[in-house]
Amino acid sequence: MDFKRLFSFLRELNKNNSKEWMDEHRKEYHHIRDSYILWLNELDIKLANVDEDYAPTEGKKAINRINNNLMFHPNKPIYKDHFGAGLDDKPEKGDFYIHIGINGSFVAGGFYRPKKSILDSIRSAIDYNGAEFKDIIEKKSFVETFGGLIDDEKLKTAPKGFSKDHQHIELLRNKTFAVQVDLTQKQILKKDFQEKLVEIYREMLPFRNYLNKAITV
Repeated sequence: MDFKRLFSFLRELNKNNSKEWMDEHRKEYHHIRDSYILWLNELDIKLANVDEDYAPTEGKKAINRINNNLMFHPNKPIYKDHFGAGLDDKPEKGDFYIHIGINGSFVAGGFYRPKKSILDSIRSAIDYNGAEFKDIIEKKSFVETFGGLIDDEKLKTAPKGFSKDHQHIELLRNKTFAVQVDLTQKQILKKDFQEKLVEIYREMLPFRNYLNKAITV
């Protein structure tokens, strides 16, 4: 995969964000998109080899549309400044998302502001066995990789049905249970980039397994 070419295309698209420009360069876009899909297919196989519960996800299904949804966000540009893809894609399962863009790249996983039923299940799991979850997210290698949970909006008080003195109240107040690793263009351009993502996936796996189990029990 020629990520240098991908970044170059995104920079030009960002400077000329219009349907007219895209129409003129659609052949280039499809070449980059198809190459990225093949690259995602390769990564998909590698991730399946390290996780027996992995849900195989073809690159064509994993990749997101490059068009912004103008119906709900009419003030956004027509096209995004990144290529996004979600692997290990299965309903009611924490995602593994790859974001490659000119204004920041990262890989993330877990649940970002999930619906109430999922959030309730995660909180119930933490109430029942929060010690196991804390062991996962406080593990030295986990902290070195992710730093901790994504810092997102929290409840100001205890969730309904939980005491404000609960031993895991700081975790229970979270609305998001996800982690993220920021990526530099230098890392992405390296030949071992896929292996880097596999390492991140391995480190994230106990975290995602805990969450996925929480919402299926």
